[in-house]
Amino acid sequence: MSQAASLAQVAALLGERARSEMVLALMSGRALTAKELAYLAGITPQTASEHLNKLVGAKMLTLTKQGRFHYFRLASPAVARLIESIMTVVPVARRDLPARAGESLVTARLCYDHLAGKLGVSLAAWLAGCRYILLDDEGGEVTSAGLEFFADFGIDVRGLQRKRRSFCRPCLDWTERRFHLAGALGAALAQRFFQLRWIQRVEDSRALTITKVGLAAVEGRFGIRTDQLGL
Repeated sequence: MSQAASLAQVAALLGERARSEMVLALMSGRALTAKELAYLAGITPQTASEHLNKLVGAKMLTLTKQGRFHYFRLASPAVARLIESIMTVVPVARRDLPARAGESLVTARLCYDHLAGKLGVSLAAWLAGCRYILLDDEGGEVTSAGLEFFADFGIDVRGLQRKRRSFCRPCLDWTERRFHLAGALGAALAQRFFQLRWIQRVEDSRALTITKVGLAAVEGRFGIRTDQLGL
Protein backbone atom coordinates (compact mmCIF):
# COMPACT_ATOMS: atom_id res chain seq x y z
CA MET A 1 0.00 0.00 0.00
CA SER A 2 1.35 3.45 -0.93
CA GLN A 3 1.87 6.16 1.68
CA ALA A 4 -1.00 8.16 0.20
CA ALA A 5 -3.31 5.15 0.43
CA SER A 6 -2.24 4.49 4.03
CA LEU A 7 -2.87 8.12 4.95
CA ALA A 8 -6.29 7.97 3.31
CA GLN A 9 -7.10 4.81 5.29
CA VAL A 10 -6.23 6.45 8.62
CA ALA A 11 -8.19 9.58 7.67
CA ALA A 12 -11.22 7.46 6.76
CA LEU A 13 -11.05 5.59 10.07
CA LEU A 14 -10.98 8.79 12.11
CA GLY A 15 -13.53 10.46 9.85
CA GLU A 16 -16.35 8.39 11.38
CA ARG A 17 -17.72 10.14 14.46
CA ALA A 18 -18.23 7.05 16.63
CA ARG A 19 -14.68 5.84 16.00
CA SER A 20 -13.34 9.29 16.81
CA GLU A 21 -15.30 9.31 20.08
CA MET A 22 -13.81 5.96 21.07
CA VAL A 23 -10.26 6.96 20.17
CA LEU A 24 -10.60 10.20 22.15
CA ALA A 25 -11.89 8.24 25.15
CA LEU A 26 -8.73 6.12 25.02
CA MET A 27 -6.57 9.25 25.15
CA SER A 28 -6.87 8.90 28.93
CA GLY A 29 -4.24 6.15 28.67
CA ARG A 30 -6.58 3.59 30.25
CA ALA A 31 -7.72 0.34 28.67
CA LEU A 32 -11.50 0.20 28.17
CA THR A 33 -13.88 -2.57 27.20
CA ALA A 34 -16.00 -2.57 24.04
CA LYS A 35 -19.09 -2.05 26.20
CA GLU A 36 -17.58 1.01 27.88
CA LEU A 37 -16.49 2.46 24.56
CA ALA A 38 -19.91 1.80 23.03
CA TYR A 39 -21.53 3.73 25.89
CA LEU A 40 -19.13 6.67 25.51
CA ALA A 41 -19.69 6.77 21.74
CA GLY A 42 -23.46 6.44 22.05
CA ILE A 43 -23.71 3.32 19.89
CA THR A 44 -24.67 -0.32 20.36
CA PRO A 45 -22.03 -2.86 21.51
CA GLN A 46 -22.39 -4.71 18.19
CA THR A 47 -21.66 -1.56 16.19
CA ALA A 48 -18.79 -0.71 18.53
CA SER A 49 -17.22 -4.14 17.94
CA GLU A 50 -17.27 -3.55 14.19
CA HIS A 51 -15.56 -0.18 14.58
CA LEU A 52 -13.02 -1.54 17.06
CA ASN A 53 -12.08 -4.41 14.78
CA LYS A 54 -11.24 -1.90 12.06
CA LEU A 55 -9.13 0.20 14.42
CA VAL A 56 -7.24 -2.85 15.68
CA GLY A 57 -6.72 -4.02 12.10
CA ALA A 58 -5.20 -0.65 11.24
CA LYS A 59 -2.88 -0.98 14.27
CA MET A 60 -4.28 2.12 15.90
CA LEU A 61 -5.56 0.12 18.87
CA THR A 62 -4.41 -3.02 20.63
CA LEU A 63 -6.64 -5.71 22.12
CA THR A 64 -5.94 -7.58 25.35
CA LYS A 65 -8.13 -10.48 26.45
CA GLN A 66 -8.59 -11.24 30.14
CA GLY A 67 -11.15 -13.99 30.69
CA ARG A 68 -14.38 -12.95 29.03
CA PHE A 69 -13.38 -9.30 28.91
CA HIS A 70 -11.70 -7.64 25.92
CA TYR A 71 -9.76 -4.46 26.68
CA PHE A 72 -8.76 -1.87 24.10
CA ARG A 73 -6.10 0.82 24.33
CA LEU A 74 -4.16 3.06 21.95
CA ALA A 75 -1.46 1.07 20.22
CA SER A 76 1.38 3.45 21.13
CA PRO A 77 2.30 7.00 22.16
CA ALA A 78 2.71 7.70 18.43
CA VAL A 79 -1.03 7.17 17.93
CA ALA A 80 -1.75 9.54 20.82
CA ARG A 81 0.55 12.14 19.23
CA LEU A 82 -1.35 11.77 15.97
CA ILE A 83 -4.71 12.37 17.64
CA GLU A 84 -3.49 15.36 19.67
CA SER A 85 -1.84 16.83 16.56
CA ILE A 86 -5.11 16.60 14.64
CA MET A 87 -6.95 18.27 17.51
CA THR A 88 -4.60 21.26 17.42
CA VAL A 89 -5.95 22.25 13.98
CA VAL A 90 -9.57 21.89 15.11
CA PRO A 91 -11.13 25.22 16.20
CA VAL A 92 -11.78 25.11 19.94
CA ALA A 93 -14.97 26.55 21.43
CA ARG A 94 -15.72 26.05 25.12
CA ARG A 95 -19.33 25.16 24.28
CA ASP A 96 -18.05 22.23 22.19
CA LEU A 97 -16.20 20.58 25.09
CA PRO A 98 -17.66 17.31 26.41
CA ALA A 99 -20.33 18.03 29.00
CA ARG A 100 -19.10 15.28 31.31
CA ALA A 101 -15.72 16.99 31.69
CA GLY A 102 -16.63 20.66 31.41
CA GLU A 103 -13.88 23.17 32.05
CA SER A 104 -11.85 20.47 33.84
CA LEU A 105 -10.71 19.28 30.43
CA VAL A 106 -9.17 22.69 29.73
CA THR A 107 -7.65 23.12 33.19
CA ALA A 108 -5.94 19.72 33.39
CA ARG A 109 -6.18 16.48 31.45
CA LEU A 110 -4.14 13.52 30.30
CA CYS A 111 -2.74 13.46 26.79
CA TYR A 112 -2.31 9.66 26.73
CA ASP A 113 0.08 9.42 29.71
CA HIS A 114 1.32 12.97 30.27
CA LEU A 115 -0.18 16.21 31.60
CA ALA A 116 -1.93 18.60 29.25
CA GLY A 117 -4.24 21.60 29.45
CA LYS A 118 -3.38 24.72 31.44
CA LEU A 119 -1.60 22.65 34.08
CA GLY A 120 0.56 20.86 31.50
CA VAL A 121 1.64 23.96 29.59
CA SER A 122 2.25 25.92 32.80
CA LEU A 123 4.52 23.17 34.13
CA ALA A 124 6.45 22.98 30.87
CA ALA A 125 6.86 26.78 30.80
CA TRP A 126 8.08 26.82 34.41
CA LEU A 127 10.57 23.97 33.87
CA ALA A 128 11.89 25.66 30.73
CA GLY A 129 12.04 29.05 32.44
CA CYS A 130 14.14 27.56 35.24
CA ARG A 131 16.38 25.95 32.61
CA TYR A 132 15.64 22.50 33.99
CA ILE A 133 14.59 21.42 30.51
CA LEU A 134 15.32 22.76 27.05
CA LEU A 135 12.48 22.47 24.53
CA ASP A 136 12.17 23.43 20.90
CA ASP A 137 10.04 22.30 17.96
CA GLU A 138 12.32 19.32 17.33
CA GLY A 139 12.75 17.84 20.81
CA GLY A 140 13.99 18.41 24.33
CA GLU A 141 16.63 17.60 26.89
CA VAL A 142 17.23 17.84 30.63
CA THR A 143 20.00 20.13 31.88
CA SER A 144 22.41 19.30 34.72
CA ALA A 145 20.31 21.52 37.00
CA GLY A 146 17.27 19.63 35.80
CA LEU A 147 18.83 16.30 36.74
CA GLU A 148 19.14 17.52 40.33
CA PHE A 149 15.62 18.96 40.35
CA PHE A 150 13.93 15.81 39.06
CA ALA A 151 15.97 13.57 41.36
CA ASP A 152 14.84 15.68 44.33
CA PHE A 153 11.27 15.39 43.04
CA GLY A 154 11.51 11.60 42.97
CA ILE A 155 12.06 11.01 39.25
CA ASP A 156 14.97 8.87 38.01
CA VAL A 157 15.93 10.67 34.80
CA ARG A 158 18.82 8.31 33.98
CA GLY A 159 16.48 5.35 34.20
CA LEU A 160 13.98 7.05 31.89
CA GLN A 161 16.69 7.70 29.31
CA ARG A 162 17.27 3.95 29.01
CA LYS A 163 13.67 3.26 28.06
CA ARG A 164 12.81 2.43 24.48
CA ARG A 165 10.65 5.48 23.85
CA SER A 166 11.06 9.19 23.28
CA PHE A 167 12.64 10.65 26.43
CA CYS A 168 11.79 14.36 26.51
CA ARG A 169 9.85 16.14 23.81
CA PRO A 170 7.33 18.95 23.34
CA CYS A 171 3.70 18.20 22.47
CA LEU A 172 1.54 21.01 21.10
CA ASP A 173 -1.47 21.34 23.39
CA TRP A 174 -4.89 21.02 21.78
CA THR A 175 -6.69 23.69 23.85
CA GLU A 176 -3.81 26.00 24.77
CA ARG A 177 -1.85 25.97 21.48
CA ARG A 178 1.38 25.91 23.50
CA PHE A 179 3.79 23.12 24.33
CA HIS A 180 3.36 20.72 27.21
CA LEU A 181 5.93 18.08 28.18
CA ALA A 182 5.62 14.61 26.66
CA GLY A 183 7.77 11.50 26.30
CA ALA A 184 8.98 9.29 29.13
CA LEU A 185 9.78 12.34 31.27
CA GLY A 186 6.31 13.81 30.81
CA ALA A 187 4.74 10.47 31.72
CA ALA A 188 6.91 10.17 34.84
CA LEU A 189 5.94 13.70 35.92
CA ALA A 190 2.25 12.85 35.58
CA GLN A 191 2.72 9.61 37.50
CA ARG A 192 4.48 11.48 40.29
CA PHE A 193 1.56 13.91 40.54
CA PHE A 194 -0.79 10.93 40.93
CA GLN A 195 1.46 9.37 43.57
CA LEU A 196 1.47 12.59 45.57
CA ARG A 197 -2.33 12.82 45.20
CA TRP A 198 -2.05 16.23 43.60
CA ILE A 199 -4.38 15.19 40.79
CA GLN A 200 -7.31 12.80 40.40
CA ARG A 201 -9.09 11.42 37.36
CA VAL A 202 -12.57 12.60 36.40
CA GLU A 203 -14.75 9.54 35.85
CA ASP A 204 -15.33 8.55 32.20
CA SER A 205 -13.03 11.31 30.98
CA ARG A 206 -9.39 12.15 30.49
CA ALA A 207 -9.96 15.35 32.45
CA LEU A 208 -8.23 15.71 35.81
CA THR A 209 -9.14 17.41 39.06
CA ILE A 210 -6.36 19.23 40.89
CA THR A 211 -6.78 18.52 44.60
CA LYS A 212 -6.49 21.15 47.34
CA VAL A 213 -3.12 19.69 48.27
CA GLY A 214 -2.14 19.79 44.60
CA LEU A 215 -3.12 23.43 44.16
CA ALA A 216 -0.99 24.42 47.16
CA ALA A 217 1.89 22.30 45.88
CA VAL A 218 1.98 23.58 42.31
CA GLU A 219 1.91 27.16 43.55
CA GLY A 220 4.49 26.61 46.29
CA ARG A 221 6.86 24.37 44.34
CA PHE A 222 6.28 25.40 40.74
CA GLY A 223 5.09 28.98 41.14
CA ILE A 224 1.90 28.31 39.19
CA ARG A 225 -0.96 30.51 40.40
CA THR A 226 -4.60 29.41 40.37
CA ASP A 227 -5.51 32.17 37.89
CA GLN A 228 -3.02 30.63 35.43
CA LEU A 229 -5.08 27.45 35.66
CA GLY A 230 -8.34 29.30 35.12
CA LEU A 231 -9.49 28.59 38.68
